Amino acid sequence: MNNNKAVVPHNLPRGEMGGKQKIGQVVGKNRRVLGDIGNLVTAPAVEGKPKAQITRPATRSFCAQLLANAQADKNKKPLAEVVNKVGPIKVPVKKMASDNNSAHAVIVISPAKEVKTIVEESPLSRRKTKKSGKTLTSTLTARSKAACGLTNRPKNEIVNIDAADVDNHLAAVEYVEDIYSFYKLTEDEGRVNDYMDFQPELNHKMRAILVDWLIEVHRKFELMPESLHLTINILDRFLSVKTVPRRELQLVGISSMLIACKYEEIWAPEVNDFIHISDNAYARDQILQMEKAILGKLEWYLTVPTPYVFLVRYIKAATLPSDDQEMENIAFFFAELGLMNYKTTIACCPSMLAASSVYAARSTLNKSPLWTQTLQHHTGYSEDQLMECAKQLVSYHLGAAENKLKAIYRKFSSPDRGAVALFPPARNLSPPTTTTTTISSG
Repeated sequence: MNNNKAVVPHNLPRGEMGGKQKIGQVVGKNRRVLGDIGNLVTAPAVEGKPKAQITRPATRSFCAQLLANAQADKNKKPLAEVVNKVGPIKVPVKKMASDNNSAHAVIVISPAKEVKTIVEESPLSRRKTKKSGKTLTSTLTARSKAACGLTNRPKNEIVNIDAADVDNHLAAVEYVEDIYSFYKLTEDEGRVNDYMDFQPELNHKMRAILVDWLIEVHRKFELMPESLHLTINILDRFLSVKTVPRRELQLVGISSMLIACKYEEIWAPEVNDFIHISDNAYARDQILQMEKAILGKLEWYLTVPTPYVFLVRYIKAATLPSDDQEMENIAFFFAELGLMNYKTTIACCPSMLAASSVYAARSTLNKSPLWTQTLQHHTGYSEDQLMECAKQLVSYHLGAAENKLKAIYRKFSSPDRGAVALFPPARNLSPPTTTTTTISSG
């Protein structure tokens, strides 16, 4: 046999050379004869017999068959001994002609009578198969950030404030962002406009006196903070649609708190409790009739986003990763100061009042920075947008000790509230002090 010619086996299985061959077709007529592609192996000669060349492709099954035949022949030496003399036989199983850099499998027949398949890869193939992790979308996003100058910002500026509540089903981590987005969209529905011109017998001082008394009642009954915020919301919404005489203003406040307690509290105070706390100023039937009138005017719409629902979220964003009770107390202190003052309640929507309370609290405690990217992300307000409302809250703090209405001041001066009302007001938000010089004659 001429060694320069390639040996073409006649018993190729279907699919080895592009499908089943037709009868009478001459192999290699229309194409050049393939050279040695490295898929032929010469088995080592056994003693006593001449060396024979195996012209069959060395497939995995064929190698296994060789091993089995060697072990079955008792008159011949085992194949393992032969391998010990000539070393392991590496047989390439399959190689794609179209990809010169692709990985190919190699069968290693070792003396331990095991057939192992080792995948050998070229350095070029490893570079091709290594995933870079970059997609077209990420590339375009990176270019957009670079164009906007956002790439210079430090990473992870926005803290995931819900990471610790993933296993808490009551926290509703999957929906909490959607819930607060809905609150921001609907907060104007429960917001009231300036209604004092609509009330001929009322003014903002009367309202402040009523709210101050309701805060005392709220503290006396040890109610939830949600009940206080909803009480003031119901009161303002009813006064914006119904003219109320001065003698019935306290009755509206009592009935508003009764409704709020039924909505928020587990054990709500009874009507007799409100009659007693108001020194029997109103009868039971009067309170029930006013309750019915309020619900009718408000069309039973009580699920409104008050400053409280925003405040708890913003305090969480301001105090993480540690729980700062002092920060929480002073933020609620500023929020209640804003609720008692009619001007702030009308000018600031609930979310802005809550965010301004947190900003004023951080300023009072000298936190640095005063406003973080996390707070701006969750509140939706920048530092400049909160400045005016926060200055109003700090001005109320400045005059809280001299104010005749001291319910909030006494409440937050107690040790159970951290005595935060006694803290010095924030200097950066306080109005500039003016000094006057008196020149005496002679």
